[in-house]
Amino acid sequence: MKDLNLGKIVSYPEKYTPSLLQPVARSINRDQINLNNKNLPFTGIDIWNAYEVSWLTPKNKPQIAILECRVPASSPNIIESKSFKLYLNSLNQSVFADKTELSELLAKDLSKCAQEEVKIQLFSPEQFDAYQVRNVSGVILDDIDTLFERSADIQTNALCTENRDVDETLVSHLLKSNCLITNQPDWGSIVVHYQGKKIDRTGLLKYIVSFRQHNEFHEQCVERIFVDLMRYCKPDKLTVYARYTRRGGLDINPFRSNFERPYPNFRFARQ
Repeated sequence: MKDLNLGKIVSYPEKYTPSLLQPVARSINRDQINLNNKNLPFTGIDIWNAYEVSWLTPKNKPQIAILECRVPASSPNIIESKSFKLYLNSLNQSVFADKTELSELLAKDLSKCAQEEVKIQLFSPEQFDAYQVRNVSGVILDDIDTLFERSADIQTNALCTENRDVDETLVSHLLKSNCLITNQPDWGSIVVHYQGKKIDRTGLLKYIVSFRQHNEFHEQCVERIFVDLMRYCKPDKLTVYARYTRRGGLDINPFRSNFERPYPNFRFARQ
């Protein structure tokens, strides 16, 4: 972790520099929450959206696009976010024959960093309508009026269930955690879709809010939430999906589930 550029003053490169990409082993966090990389209790992806992608044509004309990047949750590494930003900036003054050439290069470099195939798409301005803001359907927890503890500890003791089976989706926009390295705030919305004993909504909201002073990367927080819900609430089926606001032109949206495929990549209003 000491070798990461995150939290350090760095210069921005002027030419394509794939060596800027820095991996972070998923096992660092998974060991803490007793997850075995070879036998995970979920499948999923980390959906990255990059809004500041630019390069030059052979005539030195600037081009822009939005990048969608899908990193499998089974990959040995996550891609460190600041290194991703620096890597993308190294494309700004670099010449590519066309969007296809750049797409293939991005997929190769990002897959090498993650150590598993990463799928990417580049959306040109005429395709930007695909990034419309939408709401997620579900029960919003945020209007629950209760007393919250101001503590640095995650309140797993608040998680409990009622003795009846349900199939429901619960949503909160009050998720906040802090970067593992810089301690800067990360803001997000979280979707919990599950089947099983009814989860106490007040307890779940208290649990989500208790991440407010917790330091972990986005992907790590979502996996911790998944593991805690499985441990303390024991649902038959579970999906945890977080949409984080962007920093440095990037947003990260981890999806973990033991029964569903990833949802469409629609944006929430704060993104």
